[in-house]
Amino acid sequence: MLVDKDAIRALADILTETGLTEIEISEADSRIRVARNVSVVQAAAQAPVAAAPVAAAAPAPVAAPADPAKHPGMVPSPMVGVAYLTPDPASPQFATEGQPVVAGQTIMLIEAMKTFNQIKAPRAGTLTKFLVESGQPVEFGEALAIIE
Repeated sequence: MLVDKDAIRALADILTETGLTEIEISEADSRIRVARNVSVVQAAAQAPVAAAPVAAAAPAPVAAPADPAKHPGMVPSPMVGVAYLTPDPASPQFATEGQPVVAGQTIMLIEAMKTFNQIKAPRAGTLTKFLVESGQPVEFGEALAIIE
């Protein structure tokens, strides 16, 4: 089996550009998988740092669950990629905290492999909290927002 160094470099560049942790391509009888575990550790280390000051600075009148992933109104990430709260840097956010949203309304984008995927509200309610910042890498299943 010949190793295609150019393909491996191209996949590594895609990982770096998109913030993905792994990527795999298959063609005929060959398969190339490139993964990096370092970014998973860094993303996990960054999330509590970003979440801790917000929780400490804004005490809620209603006790919020300690783990946002267990909140019944949590909107999970359907993929690995980079989250964006606006369609472009000069535009306003798709939705803001405290704003009512309807089911199917776009609340953010996730860029994966140079494709922007709309993340829509799974139900109607009030978008009470974004759990990610624009430009932040996200993992599959990660809590993105809470809609109550």
